[in-house]
Formats: sequence, C-alpha cells, structure tokens
Amino acid sequence: MSGCIFCRIVAGSAPSTRVYEDDTLLAFLDIRPITRGHTLVVPKQHATDLDELDHALGARVFTLGHRIAKAVRRSDLNADGANLVLNDGRAAFQTVGHVHLHVVPRKHGDRWGFATGFVLRRPHDTESTAAAIRAGLDRLETEERETRA
Repeated sequence: MSGCIFCRIVAGSAPSTRVYEDDTLLAFLDIRPITRGHTLVVPKQHATDLDELDHALGARVFTLGHRIAKAVRRSDLNADGANLVLNDGRAAFQTVGHVHLHVVPRKHGDRWGFATGFVLRRPHDTESTAAAIRAGLDRLETEERETRA
C-alpha cells in the first residue's frame, strides 16, 4: 500500500533504523521511542489489523518480538524485561494502519522514566541502539547454538 508508512519502510523508500530483517518480517527502531531500544516488528506483507493478518505470520511476528525482548536483556542496553504490545484497531490506540508489535525494553525501577518517555517520546542514538540490539541477537544465537551442542 503506497500510503502506508510501514510499507514504504519495508520497500526502502522511507527511512528507518533496521534491527532485523528476513523474507517476511522487518524490525526497526520506533522513531518516537518510549525507552531506548523501543523496536517495532512488522510483517512485510501489509495487514491493517489482526483480522487481515494470517495467523501463521502473526505467530512469526510474536516469535521475533520474543527474540528481540530476550536480545535486549543480553545487549548493552541492560534491560531487565520488556513490554510486548500490539494495538489492534483504532479503539485500541493503533495509530498506523499496518500490524506492528512494540517491543519496549524495561529496567527495574524505571516507572518514572517510562512515564516520562511515554509523554516525550524522543529518539536516542539510533545507530548505537540498533547495534546493541543486533549484538544482543548475536549473543542469543550463540547461547542457543551452545545449548544445542
């Protein structure tokens, strides 16, 4: 869809700071992050809401969100946890008409900073943040390989 900002990001015609990409999914930093490392996971195939999203693709979206949540714990962002949020439809505060999962890194005791970030939503150093998440994904992959061995 040419009018969809996320479809344009997927196509490469709109800017983004990419964290992960495969044939069906793209993860990139939110331009108005609540916390440092706030990442969006989107299916490359346009689906406005969950009614339009194939359930297998939806499962892949959440699987990648799960991996990114684990990766931010293993990254230099030093997250203690993460909120995974999918707003489905305008009634649920979905602001972009393309299914997307928010992965919002959290730290113990960050309630005030989280509330402030929710209001201010200002970008952090995007390149170093994305690099930290990618490194966390690499560490997670290494851990998983060692566990299988």
